[in-house]
Amino acid sequence: MFENDRPTDSAHGKHHEQLQLVLKGAARIILGKEQVLRLSLACLLARGHLLIEDVPGVGKTTLAQALARLLGLDFQRVQFTSDLLPADITGVSIYEKDRAGFRFQPGPIFAQLVLADEVNRATPKTQSALLEAMEEGQVTQDGESRTLPKPFCVVATQNPERQLGTFALPESQLDRFLMRINIGYPDRVAERELLKGQDRRALLDTVHPVANAQQFLAAQSSVDAVHAADAIIEYVQAIVAYTRTAPEYVTGLSPRAGLAILKAARAWALLDRREHVLPEDIQAILPSVASHRLQRRDSATDISPIALGEELINRVAIP
Repeated sequence: MFENDRPTDSAHGKHHEQLQLVLKGAARIILGKEQVLRLSLACLLARGHLLIEDVPGVGKTTLAQALARLLGLDFQRVQFTSDLLPADITGVSIYEKDRAGFRFQPGPIFAQLVLADEVNRATPKTQSALLEAMEEGQVTQDGESRTLPKPFCVVATQNPERQLGTFALPESQLDRFLMRINIGYPDRVAERELLKGQDRRALLDTVHPVANAQQFLAAQSSVDAVHAADAIIEYVQAIVAYTRTAPEYVTGLSPRAGLAILKAARAWALLDRREHVLPEDIQAILPSVASHRLQRRDSATDISPIALGEELINRVAIP
């Protein structure tokens, strides 16, 4: 589909049309949450992993399933529980008597889109089994590294930490997620349509792919070609620098966080059918990219990701 790293106008337009069909199809399933759907797709386009944190019953699992079906990706779901073992995720070596040797049985992590459902209900040891896969795109078992398929995306759902039976994700694992989002309750109009309409899980059976894995890989490649001018780079640097010097934060954003902001902004611009990043793109994705990477000194301060993003936007001037 591509002759070089920079997409042609026709390829760019074709990707945009497919991506808009993905958003339109997902909006039939997740009602009244266009911003959430757009952020989710931008995260996957940027080759990132997505963490959805919210109370049970707002559509976290359904969102992941809808995206996998619309994008035509191989999908596996892992229900995280307190007795889940790392091998239940990565796979195990099985001894075969007739071969007098071991055969590796891949775990559910060997899928293009993996749903880690209620990830914070598993123990830290099992949570850590995701780390190498999310960061390196491979799994090491019995001293042998096995490459995961491409594309490879993890969508993890997480219940609020105040709920019983949860284990907080460590900062090192939180940082592996490009974005953390909240779906939230539907508004009155959307909830009325939800109550009167078909069951969402039954409606999933009517969802058909509008793209395939190769087309999605090509769309991911086109994100890399979205131009970020020097002024945009300076804006990202100013945001990162502010968090490192502002007294309200324990630690500031890392260089990896700065790269994450830029990657997500490029994907957001692509969804707008633009080949360059605007400051508005940075501001649109900033709450979802930065909130789980910042820790305030006043731990009693309960600030939402949106409020934190607005705080950074208001305090850091555009160069």
